[in-house]
Amino acid sequence: MPYRSNEYKTIKKRKGVARSLLPLLMLLAGVALSFQVRAQTFTLSGTVRIVGEACMGTPKVVVRGSSLGVSVDAVGSFRLEGIPAGEQTLVAFCLGKKMAEQTLIVDRDTEGLEFVLADIENELEDVQVDGSRAESFAAARLASVENFGVYDGRKSEVIVLKEMVANTATNNARQVYSRITGLNIWESDQTGLQLGIGGRGLSPNRTSNFNVRQNGYDISADALGYPESYYTPPVEALERIEIVRGAASLQYGTQFGGMLNFRFRRGTEDAKIRLTSRQSAGSWGYFGSFNSLEGTVGNLRYYTFYQHKRGDGYRPNSGFTAHNFYTSLDYTFSEKLSASLELTKMTYLTQQAGGLTDRQFEENPRRSFRDRNWFNVDWNLAALAFTYNFSDRTKLNTRNFALLASRQSVGNLERINVADFGEERTLIAGDFRNFGNETRLLHWYRMGKETQTFLVGTRAYHGTTTAKQGWGSRGADADFRYLNPNDLEDSDYVFPNRNYALFAENIINFSPKFSLTPGVRLENIQTYADGYYKQYVFDGAGNVLVENRFDEELERRRSFLLFGLGSSYRQSESVEFYANISQNYRAINFTDLRINNPNLRVDPAITDEQGYTADLGVKGSKSDRYTYEVTLFYLRYFGKIGQVLRTDSVLFNDYRYRTNIADARNMGLEAFGEVSLLNLLGKDSERIKWTLFGNFSLIDARYIRTQDAAIRNKNVEMVPPVTVKLGSTARYKGLSVSAQYSYVDAHFSDASNAVRTATAVEGLIPSYAVADISAIYRWKSLALEVSVNNLFDEQYFTRRADAYPGPGIIAADGRGFYATLEMNF
Repeated sequence: MPYRSNEYKTIKKRKGVARSLLPLLMLLAGVALSFQVRAQTFTLSGTVRIVGEACMGTPKVVVRGSSLGVSVDAVGSFRLEGIPAGEQTLVAFCLGKKMAEQTLIVDRDTEGLEFVLADIENELEDVQVDGSRAESFAAARLASVENFGVYDGRKSEVIVLKEMVANTATNNARQVYSRITGLNIWESDQTGLQLGIGGRGLSPNRTSNFNVRQNGYDISADALGYPESYYTPPVEALERIEIVRGAASLQYGTQFGGMLNFRFRRGTEDAKIRLTSRQSAGSWGYFGSFNSLEGTVGNLRYYTFYQHKRGDGYRPNSGFTAHNFYTSLDYTFSEKLSASLELTKMTYLTQQAGGLTDRQFEENPRRSFRDRNWFNVDWNLAALAFTYNFSDRTKLNTRNFALLASRQSVGNLERINVADFGEERTLIAGDFRNFGNETRLLHWYRMGKETQTFLVGTRAYHGTTTAKQGWGSRGADADFRYLNPNDLEDSDYVFPNRNYALFAENIINFSPKFSLTPGVRLENIQTYADGYYKQYVFDGAGNVLVENRFDEELERRRSFLLFGLGSSYRQSESVEFYANISQNYRAINFTDLRINNPNLRVDPAITDEQGYTADLGVKGSKSDRYTYEVTLFYLRYFGKIGQVLRTDSVLFNDYRYRTNIADARNMGLEAFGEVSLLNLLGKDSERIKWTLFGNFSLIDARYIRTQDAAIRNKNVEMVPPVTVKLGSTARYKGLSVSAQYSYVDAHFSDASNAVRTATAVEGLIPSYAVADISAIYRWKSLALEVSVNNLFDEQYFTRRADAYPGPGIIAADGRGFYATLEMNF
């Protein structure tokens, strides 16, 4: 049987005790038996089984045509009491799944009823319960227990892709992540080849402050030594995107930002083969082709796709081409054992237009002063997972994963205010060989009257990164060959990393309303470095006077415990209060230590970061009307790694200095809400749907407890104090139209809060506001999507880069037009 999240059968059958309702008036002694039966009520119990991916929210079982209903508990069980005698129809439903129903004659207590909720394929079915219809929103949350993870008492967010009207062909992060609170998004990449998001004041640089996963396993370059994501799954292939905040550190590792998981479609169970073809075209020569096959044959369920896209880019010298292949196979051996195999291959080559100074950007943000900068990525992933059900209450999942990948960049890294005279380019190459295993055991048990959930897991991870930097050719093409491969001019290192962890969490339900979730993680981290780097002394004309080579062997071993505690109080089925606090830890990146960059220098004594995160929030929803969440958070750093502006004592050039600059604290308010207007006003309509959402965040992030007066009480870099995102979606029959507005407040790019510098590597990132509009029309097996990105052609930027794709200001794209034709067979 395929892997089924939230598929929990009854732990222990509970006998229902019939409750007799004596007639109020006993006028006749010989009442017929049938009338007596009809005057009684009974108890019905059973299980709800989720097939395929988890549903959005909590499943429910209701009696059609009445107000009787109940939520399904964490193990998939339900118990309906007070059911009148006679013919009754029970309906089980959950957002994102097809409803299931059973009609039965109720004349006694009944146990063992079973409902199966399967995936919805290309349609949203109505769930009619007493005249109301379930409404699906594009934002949802993870269940308390899901996909061998525990999320009770913490903040989680889920983006439901099929409910979004957005430009998915280009992975437009501004639109896709519009409902996620507290995010700062870098828009410096063509059509979503790389994702750059940071949450709650953390740097968006290649999403490195999140533990980034695909279907539950690592996909970043090196989770410890180099946690940067050069590969981003195509949104067209995703079912949903899951984000769990800093409290995820106990289950997924030591990142302060939390966990980001891309969950792919798993293939339809309704057909042996189904083909989807999407062809896209847009501004600046963009073309994209996405083609997928899926189906179920016997016990085998499969999904595979190939994507190709290319374009010339918004600015000159920014063309790109990309290829992406993925396949997944799910096989059910028996009721107890199932397995899945996944393979991913992604390559892309892009030219990089380089950065701009502030003056150059103000004059013309589309200009380019670099035509010799290139970037190349080759990403290969494999994963093999097994799920074994020991019993109805004990399940085991083990995931084995491997990454074989490389990234290469060649170009001129000099400051943008220095002309490119066609000399040897800087070539930086990295190779990544990572292997890991995560094994998790879930167990449900009874304590008192409540069902408890226990999760225990292990992690073993071996990563090896090689990082080289030397001279490349003088040419302008994508030539990734070193001029002197046996004696590189800058550095040549191997960085082995080892990580072993044991973690456990336990949901303790004291009552149906209140629960505590304590957790602990034992972490062992071993990082090594073996290689050499070179330093040079130049004369005033730039000639080398002295060349020194330094050979190094570095080793760092540390073991520590992380603790956390979450709590949840469910005031009602639609309102829940939660609070949590968890320790965090982030290892230094050895691969940053020896990159020779004229715009950046790294403190050789840099150390790991430590701290904790805390949340206090309330969330609620009513499936056909609204969903909302408001969270107060506090993030504390001890020895935060950051960048300060320094001046070279010889040439008096500004550069970034990366070190443990100070303790810091980020605190703020996040709020999100989405409503179905017509349902909220009591004007339900089968043909027209109209939703509105709002996403707000207020963040104050400061450096504290530092001896450096230049940054004391200064704003933490990359933290917009205010972000506002508003949107609306209207649906009429097969037509859906969505409009979105995004505002990001001004913020700084370094800890010294410099406003403007000559190199443009440091400085203010001004506030900006961007509007987008998208539409989809579906007719039978066809769909047409159109979108206008940056509707009012706002000229803005989100990033000042110190290296690739800069250095300097990286202009965001102007107004762009896109169209996609989708065909299903």
